[in-house]
Amino acid sequence: MQKAAEALSHGAVTIVNAMATGRGAALGVGLWTRAKVTLTNQPRQFVGRILTDSEEDPHLIETTARHVFHRFRKDNRFGALIETNSNIPIAVGLKSSSAASNAVAMASLRVLGRRVNDIQAVKLGVEASFRAGVTLTGAYDDACACYFGGLVVTDNVHKRILKLFKPKGHYRVLIQVPNRKKYTSEVDRASLRKFRSLVQVAHREALSGNYWSSMTLNGLVYSKAFGYDTKSITEAFHQGAIAAGLTGKGPAVAAIVPSTNVKHVLSAWHSLPGRIIETSFNFQKAQSSRVKN
Repeated sequence: MQKAAEALSHGAVTIVNAMATGRGAALGVGLWTRAKVTLTNQPRQFVGRILTDSEEDPHLIETTARHVFHRFRKDNRFGALIETNSNIPIAVGLKSSSAASNAVAMASLRVLGRRVNDIQAVKLGVEASFRAGVTLTGAYDDACACYFGGLVVTDNVHKRILKLFKPKGHYRVLIQVPNRKKYTSEVDRASLRKFRSLVQVAHREALSGNYWSSMTLNGLVYSKAFGYDTKSITEAFHQGAIAAGLTGKGPAVAAIVPSTNVKHVLSAWHSLPGRIIETSFNFQKAQSSRVKN
């Protein structure tokens, strides 16, 4: 075992939100979360610090480290200090929880000197997210997109990857982030049932490779379900986006934009309240490393 280890996982945006059906899809993007896990000699004491947003509750990152240590029967000998920093806004639909649980799980494995395969590592983070109450579906689609990169279509109920895509083309990902947050605990999942058939269509389209149409249909459906205005989605289309939609439970909206049209979408969105993030597709897998003493 080592004294400390680090890991990095990227973020993602929604293609199909799994809340209504248990099946989803997500696209890895160039945002990131880095976690550092340091061993302590205080058994079962797991203390988390979110360095980039100290007002946020560290319960998820503490739960993730505790879950990994318990799985390998090390929590009765050690505790840990868990620190994260990130450029992913929290509680706006950009998979901050999945990126954090991935990174903390991987850093915890590394500090304990344990090796598991990629799917097992993802499932450790997903299990911890369930325990922490930050997901309704297990967010297996989000966790896989954050971990593997690319576009992932999944069955969240059975924790299976159904299809992997690597979108091509000269596109940028633009994200409009309003000045508010929405937590998973605020979502009434029962109210989403009436939208189930439309979300099933979106998932089938994603599975068949029509993922940009899928993203837009899903985004409009969930905007209606959650009561969000669709102005940022329609404005993106008017200015040349090939897809746009609500990401996660929102309120952020992501748009896939040809490089030649980026300035037009940015210009239209600048009149909307909040801020804009410009990033790229991510195809890099999450990774961990030891921290030199």
